[in-house]
Amino acid sequence: MKIRTEKPQRGIRIFGLASFFNDLGSDMIYPVWPLFITVTLKANMSALGFLDGLGEALVSLSQALSGYLSDRWRKRKIFIWTGYLCGVLSRLGYAVSAVWTQVLPFRVLDRAGKVRSAPRDAMVADLSTDRNRGRNFGLMRAMDHAGAAAGILACIVLVNFINLRLLFALAAVPSLISVFLIVVLIKDRTPSGPDKIFKGLSLKSLPPDFRTYLAASGFFALGAFSYSFLLIFAREAGFKAGFVPVLYLLYTAAASIFSIPFGRLSDRLGRKKVLYFSFVLWAAVCLGMILVRSLILMTVLFIFYGLHKAALEPVQRTWVCEMAPAELRASFLGAYQMTIGLCALPASLLAGILWDRFGRIVPFVLSLALTGLAALALAFVKEMRCHDSMSPHQ
Repeated sequence: MKIRTEKPQRGIRIFGLASFFNDLGSDMIYPVWPLFITVTLKANMSALGFLDGLGEALVSLSQALSGYLSDRWRKRKIFIWTGYLCGVLSRLGYAVSAVWTQVLPFRVLDRAGKVRSAPRDAMVADLSTDRNRGRNFGLMRAMDHAGAAAGILACIVLVNFINLRLLFALAAVPSLISVFLIVVLIKDRTPSGPDKIFKGLSLKSLPPDFRTYLAASGFFALGAFSYSFLLIFAREAGFKAGFVPVLYLLYTAAASIFSIPFGRLSDRLGRKKVLYFSFVLWAAVCLGMILVRSLILMTVLFIFYGLHKAALEPVQRTWVCEMAPAELRASFLGAYQMTIGLCALPASLLAGILWDRFGRIVPFVLSLALTGLAALALAFVKEMRCHDSMSPHQ
């Protein structure tokens, strides 16, 4: 039994390390990203919402394309290391940008780097069984968030000694390590399933439950605007600019610590129950931002936000993989990411417009309504757990 699981778990650990280093680099700049755009580059909230929403929309398109091509070409590895390399180049581009419009092409490159996600998640799913898939996806998200926490700590320390452009340039280094790990230590795996079975996807060809799941995910994504709004909200509520990265650290630390427990919980209780709990946590964050005036309680809300992400992200991807035929996992993951990504552009853009015109409370009210709609749609999705097992060569 040990022989059957040793190699797959080694691959999971390497993917986890690559994710750790890439997120370390990303989150060296993410805590100061909204302040950099709105303060240093003098952009308004609508511009910030556009940049963040554009980034998520590009994520969706890049993941849909890479998922489709990965299944069609039956290749995974090239998409993964290329995605990390895009992160390296984009951060160097941010370092030389002088106005917010110059950020646009590098934002495109940065988010196009997500071509790695669907093929990587498909490989993680292939390396897993029904008994440990939630745990493995939880581990991946835990490593993501652990890298983010390390990056935030680096940001908090370095921002006091170097300027932001140098910080952005240094943030490219950890992602170079991720490229090395994938290129050198990961062997490409032929996707599960018989050869030449891939025929592509259309909306009609998707299972009805999966289409309903996409609708529920889309409704939620329309209200799940960028974390940048939470950080700007905290800044306007009275937190000092130097403390804003600490709030981001609390969020990522909570997400890192609890991703594996929530993944394991979904293995035991089912995906839908944990997903509903993530919705409840997000609703609590929105209500808190509307009602709370205490800075201490608002700090607690950022921990709740981390718990929400820990419960949401591993379960969403795990459930998609279990709905998909093994040979089409990357395509299903790409379709899912495309759905939520295309909803993210209007979500953040609309949130920015509502914020500028009607005040900072209105986006949270709209998000509460859309979360309720998503919960209603999710009730119509049947949860059918697969009971696969890994073959000896896996």
